[in-house]
Amino acid sequence: MLSLSQSSLYYRPVGPSESDLQVMKLIDRQYLETPFYGARKLVAWLKSQGQVVNRKRVRRLMQLMGLKAIYRRPRTIKPGAGNKIYPYLLKGLQINRPNQVWAADITYILMQKGFLYLVVILDWYSRCILAWRLSNSLESDFCLEALREALQRGQPEIFNTDQGSQFTSGEFIALLESRGIRVSMDGSGRYSDNLFVERFWRMLKYEEVYLKAYSDAREARIEIGRYIQFYNRERPHQALGYRTPAQVYYAGPIAVVKEHMLISGEPPRSIYTSGRTAGSHLNLE
Repeated sequence: MLSLSQSSLYYRPVGPSESDLQVMKLIDRQYLETPFYGARKLVAWLKSQGQVVNRKRVRRLMQLMGLKAIYRRPRTIKPGAGNKIYPYLLKGLQINRPNQVWAADITYILMQKGFLYLVVILDWYSRCILAWRLSNSLESDFCLEALREALQRGQPEIFNTDQGSQFTSGEFIALLESRGIRVSMDGSGRYSDNLFVERFWRMLKYEEVYLKAYSDAREARIEIGRYIQFYNRERPHQALGYRTPAQVYYAGPIAVVKEHMLISGEPPRSIYTSGRTAGSHLNLE
């Protein structure tokens, strides 16, 4: 009656194979070292590591991971259809205070089986992570949730992102503009425009993700949440005079009063000696 076949109605997508996951892990690590490698060079590098791959397979896995070679070329990241692109406002700008510029970006997180996408919103001056979300898809909802959470604890003068469809969506831009926040977007293929977020990805993956093999999304959420708290509250940064990002952002010691909320006060116990935390909300619908 509905002109639907049973096979279409009950079909469930099949996740990546164990072989694909192994290749994806290698691609993910090498991409941090050489983000300018395209599918051809990655094929050559993977073959040197003993992997049997071809360009078609590597290109498919890179698309699944949301990875593209970084170099100057038009339209490296495509905005959503009909979405407006904004100019890059940070060139030559002296960033000298918290909440002057925020930035957001998305990266790929591998687990033992499957993968997730992580978005963070970062204060450019202090490098403090203000909000984050994990999702099993690249829909814009999890980016909007992170933005709404970040705006509960401050408001930037400028918000900088790439030209991805999640950040050029009408609802995302409308929320920023309704607050009087100026929108800035990286130039096409400009790896360095969002440099501080890229540095955070490198720290997160080498100091947390690559050291563990998350068994499921819940464990990934908990452990990434613990690392972000460690990064914000305990990890000193040489560029910040060996202060932590949260100390610079809040101009004093901080304490966690509820999930993902930081306020002035006495420093809490180390996250590595305290119990597990719930972490940020996980969008897995």
